[in-house]
Amino acid sequence: MPAVPGGGDVPRPIQQPYDQRPAPGGSAPSSLVRPYAVTKGRTKPKSQLPLEALISATAAARNESGTLTPEWQAISDLCREWRSVAEISALLRMPLGVARVLVADMSEQGLVQIRSSLNNDARPNTNLLERVLSGLRKL
Repeated sequence: MPAVPGGGDVPRPIQQPYDQRPAPGGSAPSSLVRPYAVTKGRTKPKSQLPLEALISATAAARNESGTLTPEWQAISDLCREWRSVAEISALLRMPLGVARVLVADMSEQGLVQIRSSLNNDARPNTNLLERVLSGLRKL
């Protein structure tokens, strides 16, 4: 890991950011991909998707790896282990809104599984809130 002035290490991203991948015809990185282009103009996911929802790639995503868009492929590769929507956004250097829309789309296609802490009545999960409070107290 590269050292930073001040003594800390800078963590490297797990993958190349989605907007820094090589262009299909050349070896130079493509220009910045605008979020509205990646999500086809949509700003909200089709289904409710909390930040803390855990995402895991399915076998279908692994089987279709050659046919997925670069963004879907990056999410699929990252989610071989359970990851939260917030982690996906941060690790891929992708805006949170874009990550939410893409994960929701992938879920509709059966490419990812979602474990959410939301109850059916959309009230916060008391157990989750207690764990967060306990973690904050330990800080």
